[in-house]
Amino acid sequence: MPTVHELSRADARRIAVRAQLLTRERPSDLVETVRQLSLLQIEPTNAIAPSAELVLWSRLGSRFDPQELWDAVDEQRLIELHQALRAPEDIALFRAEMAEWPGPGDLREWQEEVRDWVRANNDCRRDILDRLRADGPLPASELSDTCVVPWRSSGWNNNRNLRMMLDKLVQRGEVAAAGGNGRDRLWDLASRIYPDDPVPPVEEARRLRDQRRLRSLGIARAKGPKLPFEPVDVGESGAPAVVEGVRGQWRVDPAQLAQPFTGRAALLSPFDRLIADRRRMDELFEFDYILEMYKPAGARMWGYYALPILYGDRLVGKLDARADRKEGELRVAAVHRDVPFTTAMTAAVDREIADLARWLGLEVVLPS
Repeated sequence: MPTVHELSRADARRIAVRAQLLTRERPSDLVETVRQLSLLQIEPTNAIAPSAELVLWSRLGSRFDPQELWDAVDEQRLIELHQALRAPEDIALFRAEMAEWPGPGDLREWQEEVRDWVRANNDCRRDILDRLRADGPLPASELSDTCVVPWRSSGWNNNRNLRMMLDKLVQRGEVAAAGGNGRDRLWDLASRIYPDDPVPPVEEARRLRDQRRLRSLGIARAKGPKLPFEPVDVGESGAPAVVEGVRGQWRVDPAQLAQPFTGRAALLSPFDRLIADRRRMDELFEFDYILEMYKPAGARMWGYYALPILYGDRLVGKLDARADRKEGELRVAAVHRDVPFTTAMTAAVDREIADLARWLGLEVVLPS
């Protein structure tokens, strides 16, 4: 029987923080940082900075130039897949599933509907591939919507035929993001973008993705909610563990056990990988947090885009701030303290706020 590692909550938190490169020893290489994080989620909200940039600033500090990130994407040192930037060698771990699109065996009703929609619009699919083959990479604005059957949904993608066709062609492994950012994103044939690495079978690829995910998280559940592209669980990777005061089994990266820990203060994106699994955040960090930008202003407790505050191995509060680029100001509405701040904590958090403003090229404006 394998050894079941017994961890305190503090042990588990330190493993998670260290795996996410949020200790005092900061990383220095952008691509290596993304490789350790396993992915960098692309989320366009720009209340302070786009999340992908904010996540890297939290690790690299104000010396990080966002243009370096997008240069790495344009140069294919990082590759976008499923709304996240990844190391190029990880793309092969998704390609067997792409080849099986929309899925193996008996399909669910929604999978059949998507398959039938692509088939009904096969001429549009071929038009896109032919245009990219001849002239790519191209922005979506240079591609034609020749769908004969419109995309139907109850949400905001209704009739967004070209957007949905590109999404399906990415899932099929025919088209890939080829650089750019947001509305300026470029598209090309996947064969020109993805490395020509050996593609492991589906089950082996999933096992390797579980291993990479555990390395980036440090500690995670073996089983979790079923998510389409990036689960929060890690299967049988790593070693079994239990966490004092938390029910159930965990998996831990053995390389993170018995390692020294020196923490620091950090301001985190609401989409940071340390807190992306809200259940894990609650169980290990006992942190009360929800992103409130979708709530009416009067119903918010912490702010539109409040940044969780990490200090050492604890999440200790939230920073309610907005970047006013027109006025050149980082406006701090409040620092919500979940625990009493010591003088050292206050000074460390203030330094991070000042560093954030310096990185953004803004002046800090505190509440009057």
